[in-house]
Amino acid sequence: MRGVLYLFIATLLAAVGWIASKMVVIHMPGELFIGARFLLASLLLLPFCYKSVVKLHIKSLLSAGGVGIFLGVSLQVWVHAVAMSQSLSEGAFIMSLAMIIAPMVAWVLFQIKPNRAFWLALPVSICGMMLLILTKGWQVDPSQWYFLLAAALLSVHFVLNKNISLNIKPLDSICIQLFVVGIVGLVYVALTKTVAFELNAQLLFWFMISTVIATSVRYLLQTLGQYKVTMETAALLMILEPIWTMLLSIWMLDEQLQLQQFVGGSVIFLSLLLYIKLSRYYAIKTRPAL
Repeated sequence: MRGVLYLFIATLLAAVGWIASKMVVIHMPGELFIGARFLLASLLLLPFCYKSVVKLHIKSLLSAGGVGIFLGVSLQVWVHAVAMSQSLSEGAFIMSLAMIIAPMVAWVLFQIKPNRAFWLALPVSICGMMLLILTKGWQVDPSQWYFLLAAALLSVHFVLNKNISLNIKPLDSICIQLFVVGIVGLVYVALTKTVAFELNAQLLFWFMISTVIATSVRYLLQTLGQYKVTMETAALLMILEPIWTMLLSIWMLDEQLQLQQFVGGSVIFLSLLLYIKLSRYYAIKTRPAL
């Protein structure tokens, strides 16, 4: 139950991160925010894993760093979408589709064919996506395209991260990847734009919430939780994130959801639940008898 509690809290902190990020990008450029946030978050995690990180082979360091680049690009696209979006709830549900997109990415990159559960859940997720984004007829909000692109990039990160997980401890990998995300963000800012913003108490408050609570503590709890529960249980708990984001957006940002948006989000949630449950069912069904 301790692992379940860790993951439950991690999903709530991830949702807090959505709200905090929205509040921060009102006051400072999103690209700089991502760079500074994740660089600092990696340094906060370093005391928990520095002994094993310094012992890693150079190949493992490069692998984790390369995977971190995909995470960094995904987060840069995501924060751009957050800055544009008028509905964080929509964005959270669209981002949750990364779990559905990931099997297709694994098929393309590593010739691992998706299981039957994927093909059954995919039409349901597409229906939910259509309901969610087509609230204005066939006119799609630009932020929704960015959220979808970020979800696709995040699915690539999921697949690559799983591929290196056998050779490096999760906490070591997370620390390295967060560091690379921070460097990617700061390099992007240095090469593309002049940063001008004013520090104030509200900005500093939400920045610290997003960095310490929603990044360092969240990833630490998520890692500890994933060690203590089965993969299916972890996946089921992690899909709570868009639900918490929706509730916090309504409460803290006065976000108004149309019935069609709510139904679309619910259908996406159902598709994720269906995918996880069917994957587990077919895995048990095809398991050889002892």
